[in-house]
Amino acid sequence: MISQKLNDALTMTGAGTAAGEVMRLYWQPAALSDELQGKRPVVGVTLLGERLVLFRDGEGELGLIDRHCPHRGADLCFGRLEHNGLRCPFHGWHFDRSGQCVEQPAEPVDSKMHQRVKSTSYPVIEKNGIVFAYMGPGEPPEFPDFDCFRAPDTHVFAFKGLWQCNWLQAMEVGIDPAHASFLHRFLEDEDPDDGYGKQFRDRAADTDIPMTRLLREYPRPEITVEETDYGMRLIALRQLDNGQTHVRVTNQIFPGAICIPMSREMIITQWHVPVDDENCYWYSMFTSFDKPVDKEIMRSQRLKEHRLPDYAPIKNKLNNYGYDADEQMRETYTGMGLDINVHDQWAVESPGPVADRTKEHLATTDVGIIQYRRMLRAAIKSVAEKRADKLPMRGDSDVKNIVGPISNDTIATPDNWREEYLRHDAERREACTYWDATVSSKHG
Repeated sequence: MISQKLNDALTMTGAGTAAGEVMRLYWQPAALSDELQGKRPVVGVTLLGERLVLFRDGEGELGLIDRHCPHRGADLCFGRLEHNGLRCPFHGWHFDRSGQCVEQPAEPVDSKMHQRVKSTSYPVIEKNGIVFAYMGPGEPPEFPDFDCFRAPDTHVFAFKGLWQCNWLQAMEVGIDPAHASFLHRFLEDEDPDDGYGKQFRDRAADTDIPMTRLLREYPRPEITVEETDYGMRLIALRQLDNGQTHVRVTNQIFPGAICIPMSREMIITQWHVPVDDENCYWYSMFTSFDKPVDKEIMRSQRLKEHRLPDYAPIKNKLNNYGYDADEQMRETYTGMGLDINVHDQWAVESPGPVADRTKEHLATTDVGIIQYRRMLRAAIKSVAEKRADKLPMRGDSDVKNIVGPISNDTIATPDNWREEYLRHDAERREACTYWDATVSSKHG
């Protein structure tokens, strides 16, 4: 249990809030590149409680500015995209991508007022299908050399989904290795060969055991947590009946992302981004170490479960997440279909928009959640004391040299599991048709 005051400090992310000030010191996903396709590349973005508009100008450059015209508050999402900026239809005020007003056509010809009018704007950068924004003070931080950023566009697929809950409970499901044995339990195993683009549908490494069966039959992982320069590493060990050990390595990337294995050839890097205090988006980058990602298959799989333009799930609390009691008896542990995103969605939305942590009882397997909250509290304290340099990937940290992070599933013996997951990761990178010959040596 924690106090309501602490719960508020960890979950609220609007301007001036404790966690919000931490979140603003990092690049945050703002939109998918797909949302800027078409004749008019303009999209509304609500991020950390701020209403913004993202657009691509005639030179192909991106701008992210306040959604409301500083004249009388009209919505610039309906602005005219012209002359490398947005023009408000109300009175014709024109803003460039820096938010500077460059023209007020209804004002006197000799008026210089526009020079004194500037809207809020934030730096943006595009990385393999996601537009990231920096909303904090000073110069934006560098990007780490993570696999999802260094891979060519052909090997990365990006998508997102809307959840009706606070960002923290969404993120915490990803640092809970025990839940997969229950929430994602399949009572009948699918053919792993038909599992492309679907998590937990492959075989356990170097075995013929479907991952669904391994998770189902070995539900008591031994979980350890290690602090890293990017956040923390979670290692879940499942002792198999044959004397071997299944090793699953996942990561928490501070402040709001995770990196997890999807299959032997693919990882998922996923951010949990506050829209406001009661809604969030997850943004995922699926990165292949083998052949190029089949983006059409992966997109069609996910569009069957989400509606456009807001990427909201078709299954949701209004239709009980598609719950079927017969299915729960014979096919899945939840009775909510085969898409594990729906399982996670139910788990994080059902506690309410902001979970009441004054009533929770954390257990041994919640070690990752406990450690993460300590990290977040320490970060909040450092920011309050003007010591942001103490945060992961800030200050004196050599961010460009932070690579990986390693995320994989490995079969090992109990006494050499650490060496095995490092060796298997190196083999995966070297054996595949890989896109960066230097990455293996950097992992050294």
